[in-house]
Amino acid sequence: MKRGGLDTAAMQHLVGFLLAMATVGARGVFERNIGEPFGLREVEFTILVLLHRNRGAAPKQLAQALNLPAPKVTLLLDRLTERGLLERRRSPSDGRALQLHLTGKGAQLAQRALDASLHMEDDLLRGLSPAERAMLCELLLKVARAAG
Repeated sequence: MKRGGLDTAAMQHLVGFLLAMATVGARGVFERNIGEPFGLREVEFTILVLLHRNRGAAPKQLAQALNLPAPKVTLLLDRLTERGLLERRRSPSDGRALQLHLTGKGAQLAQRALDASLHMEDDLLRGLSPAERAMLCELLLKVARAAG
């Protein structure tokens, strides 16, 4: 394989290198379809979709799902709260616990961005059959589980 006129064959045994190369294209697709139109970074999109599907999740659960330290998640939640997309509420069963809820504006944005994401990678993956796409996703999930 050649990239930029360089022989990269010596790196092709490294999953991290291959993921990084694939990520470049995927990030560009994300930016054109979600980032620019909706004003969302990848992690913000992920948080909105996770909370849209998991209403009332705790910040700790979100930190675990994202594999991020709690202080980083707190900063991200603060930004989404400032944008009027998210609310922190006390749990009705345990007043010490916080629950995360999307506002109406946040839920609408999450759904619109999720809808836009459904086919945004079709061109990126056009060289793969449906079975290969499914296998790629399955293998990436296995790698993600092993890493997390």
